[in-house]
Amino acid sequence: MALLARRARKAVTSKASPPAPPLEIPAHFRCPISLDLMRDPVTAPTGITYDREGIEAWLDTGRAAVCPVTHAPLRHEDLVPNHAIRRVIQDWCVANRSRGVERIPTPKIPVTPVQASELLFDVIADSSSSTRAAAAVARVRALARDSERNRRCFVSVGTGRVLASAFASLAAAGGASAVGVLEDVLAALVCMMPLDDEAARALVASSASVGSLVAIARHGSLAGRLNAVLAIKEAVSRDGAFVELGDNNVDEVVDALVGVIKAPICPQATKAAMVATYHLASSDERVAARVASTALVPVLLESLVDADKSVCEKALAVLDAMLTSEQGRASARGHALAMPILVKKMFRVSDVATELAVSAMWQLGCKSSGEEEANAATGCLVEALRVGAFQKLLLLLQVGCRDTTKEKATELLKMLNKHKGLGECVDAVDFRGLNRLS
Repeated sequence: MALLARRARKAVTSKASPPAPPLEIPAHFRCPISLDLMRDPVTAPTGITYDREGIEAWLDTGRAAVCPVTHAPLRHEDLVPNHAIRRVIQDWCVANRSRGVERIPTPKIPVTPVQASELLFDVIADSSSSTRAAAAVARVRALARDSERNRRCFVSVGTGRVLASAFASLAAAGGASAVGVLEDVLAALVCMMPLDDEAARALVASSASVGSLVAIARHGSLAGRLNAVLAIKEAVSRDGAFVELGDNNVDEVVDALVGVIKAPICPQATKAAMVATYHLASSDERVAARVASTALVPVLLESLVDADKSVCEKALAVLDAMLTSEQGRASARGHALAMPILVKKMFRVSDVATELAVSAMWQLGCKSSGEEEANAATGCLVEALRVGAFQKLLLLLQVGCRDTTKEKATELLKMLNKHKGLGECVDAVDFRGLNRLS
């Protein structure tokens, strides 16, 4: 009986207290663009208040530098924080906390171009002293990480070039105390990436600067090693970045990059090291031979067995660049996985990977500079036949590819046809994801 009574009282109470209606956000608290509650309200000269994120995204699209409501001209610099409406919104959030509304935090004031320039003057003035430079660089880095708007502001005033020059100055000054500051400068510099050509070249403008990058990439902290590899990638991706440097500097950079690939510290560092190594190896045959001399070919071939798409494409690019040298071809021809893995990757990763695999197969099977290398090339062709290369190359010509790849595939087919009597295997091709070239 008591249980029935409690249930009856509960039923009466529930009928007497209907659920509260959904909370309505006042219209003047909503951004006219996103229609969401404004978190950082700013007012345009037209008198219209927007959420900063919404109006800046509107202006960044480039469709029109105008106010979305009045269509009057509007720039980023014209937006003024509306502290009054922000405080009212915060008070409303606090009053409705019991209904699940969280108070919006007070936004940080964004950096202006004038403030950014003043900070850069401090970096330039203190670049001769590692102690004073550390504070200025730390301030730039912290502000750049606060928001994307701050980062864009720093980029617009040439922060990348200033930091690259400061790194070179501190590297030239040397000293044990400069090592930690150099890592801090690199951390701030990474926030400004991608760098422009002037900033990228300033990083490798001297042997001291290159030596510091290499030292950090080899022996720095984990974050420092990653930043050093990213900085090297930015520098070597520019044509002729190492023209004025000696062979020793290039060799040091190659060794540092290969070390990161062989002993990975994180996926981002490995991918950046592969991209940088590709640019170096493809720039000159001597450098390609130098990269091949580090025994990188077996590492790449073994990594291709179960690599994801991004790593696979980068590893194939580095391998193809190394095969332009005789030493690279000799190393690949002596590895049992070379031809099987290249044939296997066709049509299974991406169009880019397929074309890189064909290019690598062509270099292994069709390029030779003497009788001994010609015999090794013949062995690669026979191995390619046994793992089904002939059928896949025919299929590639049918579905279409770029002209350079088509020429290499045609020459490979002619060479393979000469050795078809030595044995051939029909491989089961996975046609999923195969697209005809339009």
